[in-house]
Amino acid sequence: MRFVAAYLLAILGGNASPTKDDVRAILGSVGAEVDEAKLEMLFKEVGGKDLPALIAAGREKLAFASRGAAAAATPAAAAAAAAEEKVEEKEEEEDEEDLDMFSLFD
Repeated sequence: MRFVAAYLLAILGGNASPTKDDVRAILGSVGAEVDEAKLEMLFKEVGGKDLPALIAAGREKLAFASRGAAAAATPAAAAAAAAEEKVEEKEEEEDEEDLDMFSLFD
């Protein structure tokens, strides 16, 4: 992710076509190590492609993934919430029993 961020920072800084050295310089400025294999993979993936189109495609994938995850998580989340509610009710009942057993005004 840091490689993508550095690449995008170079573009935001006015460099329409960042090089590997540009990305290395940005990462080096914050003390980040540069994994050459990951840097190579980034440039292989974005080389010669329209960045706004890549970002738009990524947004579509994220939107699709989040909808699918939300639908799958709904039954599990409901079951977890119900179980948590039962635990809280039991704890409240135990707290009330403790108060009855140890009254300060006996």
